[in-house]
Amino acid sequence: MQIIRYPERNTWKTLLQRPMLDTRQLEATVSAVLADVKATGDAALYKYTAKFDAVTLTDIRVTPKEFAQADGVLDAALKDAIRQAAANIEVFHRAQLEPVTMIETMPGVQCWRKPVAIDKVGLYIPGGTAPLFSTILMLAIPARLAGCSEIVLCTPPGRDGLLPPAVLWAAQYTGITQVFKVGGVQAIGAMAYGTESVPKVYKIFGPGNQYVTCAKQLVNSNGVAIDMPAGPSEVAVFADDSCVPDFVAADLLSQAEHGVDSQVLLVSTSEQVIAAVEQAVNEQLAKLPRVALAAKALEHSKLILVKDRDEAMDMLNEYAPEHLIMACENDEALATRVINAGSVFLGNYSPESAGDYASGTNHTLPTNGYATAYSGVSVDSFVKKITFQRLTREGLQALAPAIEAMAGAEGLEAHRNAVAIRVKG
Repeated sequence: MQIIRYPERNTWKTLLQRPMLDTRQLEATVSAVLADVKATGDAALYKYTAKFDAVTLTDIRVTPKEFAQADGVLDAALKDAIRQAAANIEVFHRAQLEPVTMIETMPGVQCWRKPVAIDKVGLYIPGGTAPLFSTILMLAIPARLAGCSEIVLCTPPGRDGLLPPAVLWAAQYTGITQVFKVGGVQAIGAMAYGTESVPKVYKIFGPGNQYVTCAKQLVNSNGVAIDMPAGPSEVAVFADDSCVPDFVAADLLSQAEHGVDSQVLLVSTSEQVIAAVEQAVNEQLAKLPRVALAAKALEHSKLILVKDRDEAMDMLNEYAPEHLIMACENDEALATRVINAGSVFLGNYSPESAGDYASGTNHTLPTNGYATAYSGVSVDSFVKKITFQRLTREGLQALAPAIEAMAGAEGLEAHRNAVAIRVKG
């Protein structure tokens, strides 16, 4: 990891850049795959599954037999762990459900807003080096709580043409029955446009690599809603002398092992902390089974020394991390200054892994600086909020002068007349 000491503010933008592919080539590649899926449907899905996942399938739909087999082979302890995580996620997300509140803005004028579930949603679950069955819980549980009537899940198959048992068991446990062995850009295209097998959905959720993120953004420009631009994972840590360097190092590595395009960042006010964390990272890295992936991610990751806590918070807010860990004194007070972050973890005993799996918060979060404007997934992500109103004759009469005056000033006579015709006489 690169160590940077006391960087000038005018260098922060360059310093905090994420690792990126050439987006021009990326968009051209992704657009071609999406167009093919739109034009040829299932045939394109089979073709790209053979090309990118190195497996030839005869059926992309997961069968009841495959669900049953997964239930039979999955370790009982892992089932219990999934149940515990699901319970916490449900408790946290159920509290987000909002009652409908009637507001009388003036006598005879009633307005209210009602959450209505998005009818058809698609969930994308990354596979590749680490099939993220935990993401199923993070997406399916709020979708079910919101009341979505059709939930479609796509995830890439392994070389044996099968999905990991944990993926299938988590899908079945959360009530998803439409699961397809399709990954990458072609999965996003299938859910966006629909094919002979995969239903078209109204909104697509889920993280992925830069190809998946690009695909989501491109189909979004064609009218299919997405949760957010959720791409390669990242973590930023603020640590002072009260931190435990071994803990901080473990947090950095837990993010780095996601993939070579992940990024980790440590910001500290202490030279001693940076030195201790760097040493701990090297010691722990050597023991990881995914050492090659983590080491590659660390090549574009940084340890940054700043002069004080104020500068640290300014830098972290500019970075707008997906995950922010605050291993410092007075963490709760300092956390009130966080304005750009996907999810925040306070204190030495709040590892990002807790939020990734089982504390209850959602781990599908904005990356690549999008935390400046986007929230993580919640029940709200799966609903539309429709406003309603009812006016009595008396209410309209009281409001009519204001409406007529405003419509007249805008030169919209039909608008003015729609009120006047009701209240005259």
